[in-house]
Amino acid sequence: LFFQAAILYGVLTGLNKGAFYNCTGLTSVTIGDGVTSIGDGAFYYCTGLTSVTIPDSVTSIGDGAFSGCSGLTSVTIGNGVTSIGQGAFSGCTDVIEKENGVSYVDGWAIDCDTDVTSVELREGTRGIADDVFRNCNGLTSVTIPDGVTSIGGSAFWSCYDLTSITIPDSVTSIGDYAFEYCDDLTSVTFEGTVEEWNAIKKGFNWKYSCPFTEVECSDGTVSV
Repeated sequence: LFFQAAILYGVLTGLNKGAFYNCTGLTSVTIGDGVTSIGDGAFYYCTGLTSVTIPDSVTSIGDGAFSGCSGLTSVTIGNGVTSIGQGAFSGCTDVIEKENGVSYVDGWAIDCDTDVTSVELREGTRGIADDVFRNCNGLTSVTIPDGVTSIGGSAFWSCYDLTSITIPDSVTSIGDYAFEYCDDLTSVTFEGTVEEWNAIKKGFNWKYSCPFTEVECSDGTVSV
């Protein structure tokens, strides 16, 4: 398709899967209030798209929704969004603000470059998706804010250079293989109590090949 602009409003409540798939000529999108969801791959490979504003009415952004939008430089996400799918902004390299090796991301799955050494998730992030930092080999530092309730499967798989991580007491589940092959991960701090740590649902082989043998909690240490 060769149109350049799309205005979405009125009775429309959601963008279906692949709605604007491969619309390389699309340069601007206005998403009106009332739209509540952006489907999987809705704007996949819209390489001409440079900016998008997502209103407060949207609550979910699907897997790969803006994947491959290499021209995308500005994204404003409304306060209503509670779910951002795997790879939603994968390949949108200019959306990620990099300064002195720090990558500030809003909880969406990204393609980690080897020069990304630390990641800070914004306040309000509620979950870390499956595979979100998979193979981020240069990653040494991660800040997980209070409020995150889940760490997805393989979320930090093969982050070889990750040496320490602090997990807030809001986390209630850690997925399968979440830290598998984090071969340098020697320090794990949990901001809650030993009892709260033991209550966390932990997936299969969640720490396989990790050298740490205990977790430092607010009231003591626990062997893992």
